[in-house]
Amino acid sequence: MKTLLAVESLVIEYAAAGYAVKPIDGLDLEIPGGHLALLLGPSGCGKTTLLSALAGLLTPTSGRIVVDGLELTGMRGRELARFRQEKVGVVFQSFNLLPGLTAAENVAMPMWTAGRGRRAGLARAAELLAAVDMADRASHRPGQLSGGQQQRVAIARALALDPPVILADEPTAHLDHVQVEGVLRILRSLAAPGRAVVVATHDDRLTPVADQLVSLAPHTQAAGGPSVTIELPADAVLFREGDPSDRIWVVDQGQIALTRQRPDGSPVELSVVGPGDHFGEMGPLFDLRRSATAVARTDVVLTGHTVRAFREVVGVEGLAQLLGRER
Repeated sequence: MKTLLAVESLVIEYAAAGYAVKPIDGLDLEIPGGHLALLLGPSGCGKTTLLSALAGLLTPTSGRIVVDGLELTGMRGRELARFRQEKVGVVFQSFNLLPGLTAAENVAMPMWTAGRGRRAGLARAAELLAAVDMADRASHRPGQLSGGQQQRVAIARALALDPPVILADEPTAHLDHVQVEGVLRILRSLAAPGRAVVVATHDDRLTPVADQLVSLAPHTQAAGGPSVTIELPADAVLFREGDPSDRIWVVDQGQIALTRQRPDGSPVELSVVGPGDHFGEMGPLFDLRRSATAVARTDVVLTGHTVRAFREVVGVEGLAQLLGRER
């Protein structure tokens, strides 16, 4: 099968709250036509960020994105605008339907924007609305439609110019179980020869219908036993911001500085932890990447626990107290 979407060594970095954030770091991915691919992972792992880059709405820091044989990462101006029109259809989490237009007019809008005539646009919209079982709601405005109906209209709009790649961001987030079933059937049917569908989701109900599962969560198996003790010299790095998280650490001797990178690359010190202090708990507990870099300020002795071992050490109440702070 022909590869319709390829990602090579993709890195996306941006500034947030005065710090540098790198949700996508060295991603490689290939999705052939006919495939429904799910981007999986918890909130904050980079699913929506990656979709935005694939749609040409966000410029990656480095790496390549190739869609239907065209390299997206080098496009600018009119070429990029044409790419967005012809190569990708986007289904937004919040639907993004224009409230003053009917369902048919919302679906026809991409065609009108591309220079198609009004009559041709409405005729194509009627076909697409029928395909998603919304023909009888063509004259209704978004405010007169349920969440599931609005999602169907949004899917029909994404198909308006028959793009080879469909991108959907949490398409079942606002739907009940009855509405989800209909949307699942539509998404599965869209992944046909000549078209790939990429869905960002944390909804496990979608996994049985997918051809590819792409986990953006930093799943890491902690090396060694449930608890390990290590020694580090001063200035040694225990882990870096953006690394996968494997253990929760306790300082036995010495001091650890926790730092975060500014957009210009310079570090800022967040805190210093000493004997008896815990740090790095949020990553392993919630399957997140490290949000800071841990550097030894002095020679240190540390004990690292897996989540299960850490629960045994501090107990349920102690764990609940620790969740009130992030290090």
